[in-house]
Amino acid sequence: MESAGYDTSCRYHLKPGETNTETTLERVYRRGKELSIKNILVPTCTGRSAFVAIEALKGEFGIIAVTHVTGFLKPDTQELSEENRTVLLGQGIKILTAQHAFGGVGRGVRNKLGTYQVDEIMAFALRVFGQGTKVAIELALMAADAGLIRTDEDVISLGGTSHGVDTALLLKPANSSNIFDLKVREVICKPAQF
Repeated sequence: MESAGYDTSCRYHLKPGETNTETTLERVYRRGKELSIKNILVPTCTGRSAFVAIEALKGEFGIIAVTHVTGFLKPDTQELSEENRTVLLGQGIKILTAQHAFGGVGRGVRNKLGTYQVDEIMAFALRVFGQGTKVAIELALMAADAGLIRTDEDVISLGGTSHGVDTALLLKPANSSNIFDLKVREVICKPAQF
């Protein structure tokens, strides 16, 4: 009798951070090809992770680079330079610059009034799986809200701890107003120690 399930591997990195970028992208490429995934979401502040993803993913997937919102570090400052934005767009990369799904107004309330809102509490809860897990889920919400991905097509969403990428999730996206419709289908890789 056949089992009502399947086996697939998950890579657990011994440490978090950008030293795992190459291995993470290798796994994303392999799993994405196996599942005929159309889009890969890549977090990038300066564009560096997006450039690495372009090479590693060999033009086989649509890449959506998700940046920090202007003003994230300091008012009126965008971390992704116009030069890098132009090069990425020229290589067919879609770029999303938008407020964090788990930040924004809630973070503003905390900064001003010293109290946490639901969105930041959710972010803290997701971080029990690692910073990259929170980021990957957040990117999927943001990209769905922007209309860059469909909520009825699985994507692979990447996340990282500080710099680079160390987490990859296969997931069914959702709009942020329907957050509980988002489903993590597989963990492709993540740090075991963080």
